[in-house]
Amino acid sequence: MEPQKPLPETRQPEGCLVTAIRIPVRIVVLVLVVPVRIVWDALVVAGRFLRDTVLRPFGRALLWVGRAVFVWPFVGLWRYVAVPLGKGLARLGDILVVVPVVWLYRYVLTPVGHGLAWVYARVLTPVGHGIMWFLRGIGAGLAAVGVGVYAAVAWLARYLVLVPAAWVYAWILTPVGHGIGWILRGIGLALYWIARVALVLPALALWRWVLVPVGRFLAVVAREVGDALGHAWRIAGHLSLAVGRFLGSLFRWIFVEPVRWVYRTLLTPVGHVVRDVVLRPVAGAARSVGRATREVLASVRESARQARADFRRMLLGEPREPVAVDRREPTAHETRTLGRSTTVLTKD
Repeated sequence: MEPQKPLPETRQPEGCLVTAIRIPVRIVVLVLVVPVRIVWDALVVAGRFLRDTVLRPFGRALLWVGRAVFVWPFVGLWRYVAVPLGKGLARLGDILVVVPVVWLYRYVLTPVGHGLAWVYARVLTPVGHGIMWFLRGIGAGLAAVGVGVYAAVAWLARYLVLVPAAWVYAWILTPVGHGIGWILRGIGLALYWIARVALVLPALALWRWVLVPVGRFLAVVAREVGDALGHAWRIAGHLSLAVGRFLGSLFRWIFVEPVRWVYRTLLTPVGHVVRDVVLRPVAGAARSVGRATREVLASVRESARQARADFRRMLLGEPREPVAVDRREPTAHETRTLGRSTTVLTKD
């Protein structure tokens, strides 16, 4: 089943007012926008060049300087001062605070707490139970007296307050309230019609016959100005692109191509000649001189080493030979066999 293609948007019919506004507005906007767009594109190119050549290296340098001035000193201070000091303070706090508090809790507070718990369970709890039993009896008597007093007060309040108040509400306040409500409804209806005739109908006529047509006209003008600005901005972009390409081609043919031709046809052969005729022989001679210098320095170091050894032998004599010690284990050339032993008692 083929997917349904979206229906093309139906354009609303446009009147002569829209057509009369559109063409002059687009001409004026195009004349005003083209220079602005060209200047804008030039500023964008200049800004990108400035960002890539100046601001980005400067920002990297500032970042490195900030890291060297602010980050690295604080890292070193944290790593080599604050952390060891914190560990030392933690150890000191453990020795001066934690250990005494643990000892106090274990050997002082715990026995005292056990004693207080025993006093509460064996002494205070029975005394509290007795007091609660006594108070419960007194409370029961007071409750009985209170119930009687409450019944008497409720009977008096019913026949002295509630019954007269209900009669007054039913036969006096209700008719008076109905009359006041009828009067207020009449006043409200009169105020409603006065406000409707004096305020609402003129405001409605102003909105319908003045503000709506003016708003529609301003909306048409604003829409056409916006469309004209969009078209002018796009046309100015194409013009700016064409001008930029022309200037780029002109710069390439005037400056870049001659410089490239000079580099390729003149400087490169001259550089090759200088490299083959001057630089390579100079580099070979420098390497030969370096090798000869290293050999001379090696012979001088060897001569100095021999002179120090001769001077040491002349002052201190020959070094002593190490005394051979009879070890229990055989040497490398005298290995142990089944018929031999290296112990003191059975040594061959």
